[in-house]
Amino acid sequence: MTQTPLCIYCNLLIRGTYGDLTPEQVKKEVDRVFAYIDKETPARVVDKNTGKVITDYTTMGEEAQLERGAFRLASYEWGVTYSALIAASEATGDIRYMDYVQNRFRFLAEVAPHFKRVYKEKGTTDPQLLQILTPHALDDAGAVCAAMVKVRLKDPSLPVDELICIILISSLIKYRLADGTFARNRPQHNTLWLDDMFMGIPAVAQMSYYDKDQKDKYLAEAVRQFLQFADRMFIPEKGLYRHGWVESSSDHPAFCWARANGWAMLTACELLDVLPEDYPQRAKVMDYFRAHVRGVTALQSGEGLWHQLLDRNDSYLETSATAIYVYCLAHAINKGWIDAIAYGPVAHLGWHAVAGKINAEGQVEGTCVGTGMAFDPAFLLLPSGQCICGTWLRTGSLGRCGNDSLVEKSISTDE
Repeated sequence: MTQTPLCIYCNLLIRGTYGDLTPEQVKKEVDRVFAYIDKETPARVVDKNTGKVITDYTTMGEEAQLERGAFRLASYEWGVTYSALIAASEATGDIRYMDYVQNRFRFLAEVAPHFKRVYKEKGTTDPQLLQILTPHALDDAGAVCAAMVKVRLKDPSLPVDELICIILISSLIKYRLADGTFARNRPQHNTLWLDDMFMGIPAVAQMSYYDKDQKDKYLAEAVRQFLQFADRMFIPEKGLYRHGWVESSSDHPAFCWARANGWAMLTACELLDVLPEDYPQRAKVMDYFRAHVRGVTALQSGEGLWHQLLDRNDSYLETSATAIYVYCLAHAINKGWIDAIAYGPVAHLGWHAVAGKINAEGQVEGTCVGTGMAFDPAFLLLPSGQCICGTWLRTGSLGRCGNDSLVEKSISTDE
């Protein structure tokens, strides 16, 4: 039978969306992104007035700052990226990814005491370092702390113990509700941000490996935080999480921001990875995770992406949340937590959609800007732009799931 031009075109579209996908193809895309972020995240200290590189940290003053690239080495989004690269290295065997993480963390550990000295002497220093030296919110340093613990467990020579302690202590004494749940006083008194599940809980969970004498304490705290967030913020009839919850409010608006839902799903994966199979409350965490998977996957668009507001088709299609979902679904399939037949194709379609957003520079397009919190849809419909984030890298360490679709065997910004 002779195919018309329309049939040929449609077949090409189908192959692009559903066609075979090999680990080599996936790694090729990951390497494009990795080359971009490696170039855009220098590990040097410079004089902010002259641009001259500073090599003697003992004499530097308030003129010193980290050399600026497109991204911040000590930010929450780079904490996600570090964890993604650790996973990518494990999945692919490519040591360049792990070298990137170790080299940046060694650099931060080396320069941090000198920036701390400048801060004590002058009362000011590079704000990028202050995020991990004097964190004021969970998203200042929680994701970085989780990644530091992960790589420190693999490389005991990595000198990050002091930074881990600073960040962890700051995180554990942050503002909380009366029952101990991580909270903020913005935009209203006693507000829960869904983002803070990821900004706080994985670091606490990872500490159960780092400080084995306190393992039970850290596991209990991680589970308690997860369940107290979920009990307030999960919407059973939607299978989704609301972005914000205000203690004093009698009604709780349900704006289901896609990336925040990604943080919640990724948090569940990170926590389930750490919890022993026989942990008493593991089943409840798993129930929340599976219900969330059902709610999110039902809303995937025909293009493979998810909407900025998950249940609002009038909101734009967004890349970073899609990347997180693809990783979490793939990871869960490979762990045996969810059905490969039901969810493998969802992950496969999402991978193709996200990979199609990589531009010629290695940037990932269509990613929502970082956002605060409000209770109207217009606020969360801020335009998307170009950026690369660890959320995307997490999708790139793929293996085969149970139905032979390609999903994570291993390679996620924000808020």
